Amino acid sequence: MNPLLLKKQLQEFLIEDIGTGDLSASLFDDDAITSAIISAKEKGVFAGQQVLPMIYELIDPTIETKVLVKDGSHIEQGTILAEIKGKPSGILSGERVLLNMIQRLSGIATITAHAVSLASNRARICDTRKTTPGLRMLEKYAVRCGGGFNHRFGLYDTVMLKENHLAGFPSIIEAVQTVREKFGHTVKVEVETETEKQVLQAVDAGADIIMFDNCTPFEIQQRLKHVPPAIITEASGGITLESIDEYSRTGVQYLSLGFLTHSYNAVDISLNMEGAIKHDHSRNLY
Repeated sequence: MNPLLLKKQLQEFLIEDIGTGDLSASLFDDDAITSAIISAKEKGVFAGQQVLPMIYELIDPTIETKVLVKDGSHIEQGTILAEIKGKPSGILSGERVLLNMIQRLSGIATITAHAVSLASNRARICDTRKTTPGLRMLEKYAVRCGGGFNHRFGLYDTVMLKENHLAGFPSIIEAVQTVREKFGHTVKVEVETETEKQVLQAVDAGADIIMFDNCTPFEIQQRLKHVPPAIITEASGGITLESIDEYSRTGVQYLSLGFLTHSYNAVDISLNMEGAIKHDHSRNLY
């Protein structure tokens, strides 16, 4: 992940939550020191190793953070993920944003790891652009933590000719030729296909990647016979956890799954304070 972009995003998230100041955290003495642990309340795959210390670095650089597990690690209920020591005001001010992030990222890593295990190395699992606006870098990183691969990051790094793009051209061949003439040989071209005729046209056009969109495993097996080894193949649309095994046995190289980043369950993770905390009861809050 880009550390500068990550820092900027986390700053924005903290500003949204803390606003002009954390009223509850102001109850603690400025010189109070305590410790806390972050632990898993259920099993999963952890993601957030860079996020966790950076949040507290932004809130209070004096807070000490020790992350005990690496991204991509399988965790169990009760696994201690990190130890924190510092001012309770700072620890608590960052708690919600911290948990929001690592719970969600770990949820993506967990469902990705499950999908990868179902594919059994027969096909690679990859994500899509169906990410939360503003969180694409983080969510795609979490997919990698789970053992998956990233599809294109945006509209700028690969030409993908989908149904609505192809509608503007007489044929797939002419569409691909137009891309080659406009962008040259360094830009990859992926063509979305739904019929055998489209697959044949994409092959003749010299596409770099052919996607089988909303096709059954049987249809993919039949159409793969027309695709030379030099062209990368991908299946997408309608693939579920229950059908990954069947799709992975077709011979297609990649399975792109939107649900990795839009239909996951966050992993239950908690932060608990430990040790004595000094309170300043003399403050007048009114």
